[in-house]
Amino acid sequence: MPGDAPTISAAVSLAHSGDLVLVGQGVYHESVKVSVPRVTLRGESRDKVVIDGRLQQPNGVVVAAPGVAVENLTVENNTQNGVLVTGSAKAAAGLPGRSGGYDTGDEPVTFLKSFLVSHVTATRNGLYGIYAFSAQNGVIEHSYASGGADSGIYVGQCKPCHVVVRDNVAELNAVGYEGTNAGGDMYVVGNRLVGNRVGLTTDSDHQEKLLPQRSAVIAGNLIAANQQTATPEQADGGWGTGIGVDGGSDNRFFRNRIAHNSNAGLVITATTDLPAVGNQIVDNTFTGNGVDVGWTFPTATRGRGNCLRGNDLRTTVPARLVTTASCPLPAGSPSPGGRWTMPTAPGGIPFSEVASPGPQPQFPNATAAGATAVPAVPALPDLADVPLPPASLLAAGARVQTS
Repeated sequence: MPGDAPTISAAVSLAHSGDLVLVGQGVYHESVKVSVPRVTLRGESRDKVVIDGRLQQPNGVVVAAPGVAVENLTVENNTQNGVLVTGSAKAAAGLPGRSGGYDTGDEPVTFLKSFLVSHVTATRNGLYGIYAFSAQNGVIEHSYASGGADSGIYVGQCKPCHVVVRDNVAELNAVGYEGTNAGGDMYVVGNRLVGNRVGLTTDSDHQEKLLPQRSAVIAGNLIAANQQTATPEQADGGWGTGIGVDGGSDNRFFRNRIAHNSNAGLVITATTDLPAVGNQIVDNTFTGNGVDVGWTFPTATRGRGNCLRGNDLRTTVPARLVTTASCPLPAGSPSPGGRWTMPTAPGGIPFSEVASPGPQPQFPNATAAGATAVPAVPALPDLADVPLPPASLLAAGARVQTS
């Protein structure tokens, strides 16, 4: 409770499993590590409880124990991540991130089991706003991420994941949501991914284990206007793209609204050695994109069995994909590739200079509610209940509009 300890870290060190650490209003210049299972870390006010790294520490909050909930606070100005949830000792220690990899040796992957990040604002962080790496059985929900120099929300190195990313806003990032080597009951549902450089990527990458990326569900999201200049530059030069699939397979893109992305709505490509296989694009609405759906394979690695059905779209590259690649397709059917004029991304700004967010919705009854019981395995969405989102999805508190 407020007043019981001089710092958040001191309060967390006193907590036992099942306890609630309720943080009073203030700006805290510390990195908080939660190593006790089933602790709830919650701010009294989402906007007025601020963990500020002052660009001097890797992480704002590190979750290194199962069953932990992080709720109703702001994390900002960290050189790596706002909130990091991980079973990787190297990642938890703040060692160098994606460019050098974390777990690149022969040792097996160690997963953190069960987590919740809810009603968190993560802004101006040097890698990721909210980062679940080598973690399973978790939920990231009702949160806001901006100014992520790599991405606002990231899920990496989990198979099967049993992770749900829902009802979040990610804007003014290099990438809104990124899922790398993440699949198997991996759901990204009902999010607003508007006003980044790239809205969403799902990809395979040798810098992490559990290759290839496979079997994620991307459903009911608003993915729009992803060509904002006042953002950190995307590492691969991405710009103006709603969804990018790079060497990912067996993913389902279902009932998303993909609009006003100047380069392309949805792009499928392959890595130099990993094909994109069996991705399904079903019942999405495409509006005002440079190209609605584009498949391009600039290396010898190609795609197979990728297909479309029931989409509202106007342009594809290659042309006539609607008829030549209609779902279902045999898994071995070659996917044709094409080319279109790719834009050159304009220069960006440092992540530390991205515009501050406005007030965001509060956690209900933050000071009165007890500790949050995090389930061992989260309930997974029923896709029959996932609607095509309106263009106003989660617009309250967002800075960037859809057109």
